[in-house]
Amino acid sequence: QVQLVESGGGLVQPGGSLRLSCAASGSIFSLNAMGWYRQAPGKERELVADITSGGSPNYADSVKGRFTVSRDNAKNTVYLQMNSLKSEDTAVYYCHARVSLSWGTGDYWGQGTQVTVSS
Repeated sequence: QVQLVESGGGLVQPGGSLRLSCAASGSIFSLNAMGWYRQAPGKERELVADITSGGSPNYADSVKGRFTVSRDNAKNTVYLQMNSLKSEDTAVYYCHARVSLSWGTGDYWGQGTQVTVSS
């Protein structure tokens, strides 16, 4: 069993910053790609950013230059630094990890953390 626990969401004014964290635990053989998705009301879940085990990041066009994804492999943790936040960034943010286990590979999700950008 693998658990992903997120933290760091909240309410912030436009132009502000937030940092999300997601720690993975459980019977993990190795963590492959980790990242963040988001889902706004009435919209489908979309990729925000992810990062390979080697540290190569990938971003949605809408967040390039504003968000930074990073990871600490020693802590099995992925981070999302969000700067210059806009109202359209308001959504529930979900952590994702592709995990290698003793029996194979699986995709796991966190419970979600709300990010609200509003004045």
